[in-house]
Amino acid sequence: MSLPERSVATLDRVTGALPGGGERREGQRRMTEAVAGAITAERHLIVQAGTGTGKSLAYLVRAALSAKPVVVVTATKALQDQLYTKDLPFLAGHLDRDLDYALLKGRSNYLCRQRVVELDTDQGALGLDDAGDRAPSVELERLVSWADETETGDRAELPFEPSAAAWATVSVGPRECPGASKCPQGESCFAEEARRAASSADVIVVNTHLYGTHLASGGAVLPEHDIVVFDEAHQLEDIISATAGFELSGGRLHALARTVGAIVEDPSLTAALDAAGDRLTVALAPEIDRRLRGAIEPALADALLEVRTRLEVVQAALRTVPPDAPGDVGARRERAVKATGSLTDDVDAVMDVPPTHVAWVVGPEANPTLKVAPIDIGDVLRSTLWEHATAVLTSATIPAALANQLGLDEDEVTQLDVGSPFDFEEHGLLYCAAHLPEPRSAAYEAAMIDELVALIEAAGGRTLSLFTSWRVMEAAAAAVADRISTPLLTQRDLPKPALVRRFTDEPETSLFATMGFWQGVDVPGPSLSLVTIDRLPFPRPDDPLLQARRERVRAEAFRLIDLPRAATLLAQGAGRLIRSADDRGVVAVLDSRLATGNYRWDFVRARHTFRSSGLSI
Repeated sequence: MSLPERSVATLDRVTGALPGGGERREGQRRMTEAVAGAITAERHLIVQAGTGTGKSLAYLVRAALSAKPVVVVTATKALQDQLYTKDLPFLAGHLDRDLDYALLKGRSNYLCRQRVVELDTDQGALGLDDAGDRAPSVELERLVSWADETETGDRAELPFEPSAAAWATVSVGPRECPGASKCPQGESCFAEEARRAASSADVIVVNTHLYGTHLASGGAVLPEHDIVVFDEAHQLEDIISATAGFELSGGRLHALARTVGAIVEDPSLTAALDAAGDRLTVALAPEIDRRLRGAIEPALADALLEVRTRLEVVQAALRTVPPDAPGDVGARRERAVKATGSLTDDVDAVMDVPPTHVAWVVGPEANPTLKVAPIDIGDVLRSTLWEHATAVLTSATIPAALANQLGLDEDEVTQLDVGSPFDFEEHGLLYCAAHLPEPRSAAYEAAMIDELVALIEAAGGRTLSLFTSWRVMEAAAAAVADRISTPLLTQRDLPKPALVRRFTDEPETSLFATMGFWQGVDVPGPSLSLVTIDRLPFPRPDDPLLQARRERVRAEAFRLIDLPRAATLLAQGAGRLIRSADDRGVVAVLDSRLATGNYRWDFVRARHTFRSSGLSI
């Protein structure tokens, strides 16, 4: 029996063990056979698998039969957790061989035992409020208590959502951590325990950000592997762009000042770092939402030069601290050395941004951030990935130009669409509120909210309302809450996993959310019968990275850049509706341009927009 045949036979046995005996899905079997064939032939594969295909098991079965480690990459932590807590345990229980699998997240997702030890030390000397700086003391107390209870240290398992300041106090990122060998808590480090488990696993589940970090590091983050599966592959371009670049802000200088101040008794040194951070913030503020082209403005260039000078002084001061200093000084020193080196590298890179990259500034005036990212990730992936591993890329919505966007030549990749088993035409309906004002009209928001109230009342709650901005979501929630007779939750109320559970368990509840919920949210059954979308999700025209990409294709920019991205994201949002064979409902787009815009048929006819999300129009 060939490996593709064995893979399909294993799939049939596994799906036959599903509750109710499972069902034979031809699209799933075709995908499993294609994945097995691609891996055997060492040829890349792109598979569009519509909702209900069961694509996770389709690729996991072949991964489980591999004699070599397979890395499965997801764009969202929700899918990552689903694979690890549901799909892989089920698969492992129905194979004729042992299957070791592991979940691995980025270092900053795990509580750092050393930071907790240091926090305890600081509390004794300074008091909790001083030790936590800007972090709420109540949150820090809860995190310290949780540190004694948790087995994984994974932030996703917290029973509450900590503030960014509180979590930053008890965690470290890869640019700051010196590594297990240089940390007193290295042997019991949660992040290192997760990496050790991954090193011996048959299947390693990671998110795309971590995989991008792995590529950017030259392959230093994950165990060696030559097979990788990208689920939610339509997001790969944007996430790899982010991880292949870096960010620079005054906040990084302030954080370094606190780290250095804990081990170097020189107030003038930390004051100088803080001053350099303040100056960088002031210099970046006028550039917010602007792309940096050509020579850097003198004020920003001077601020960067001052930062570079201060970092050299810090490096010299840290060299005077013995690596084997008593207590936790040595660990703090190593973390400070790592953070200082990373900052220095990034400042040097900002001073000489190559034409292949784009630099821009984002954020609030009080804390602007300078970002640098490659314009085209094709070259990045060709040199770091495509030549070194066989890749399977899959999603319910695959943009037509995905292979080209990712630097894959047509002669080195097979592309396949296996459809969906659901009867979308009978179960789903697309409604466009064509009578509403155009979204840029001053009258739009009030009219949209009135429409939203009427739709939610008609559905008896059971609504997932998706918004393209936080501001509109919060304004709509405030206006709608008192006008409907059913409960309403917003994205701010709970951590995402807990929020989705509550929405699922309380059928009459409505949930208002932003971009993080347009994909990776699975709520089958009666709790979700209406999905509303406030407007067509076109990318911002002033997005600097997309501006650079538009400039490369000139007159074709709207057709090649903006329209495909909006169509793919709209399909993802619409795809939250039909998640099982018995689901029925409506997707309501509250943007009249879907009915009146001269590009409306591009949306409707896009094969991956409504066909894969499953709607009659």
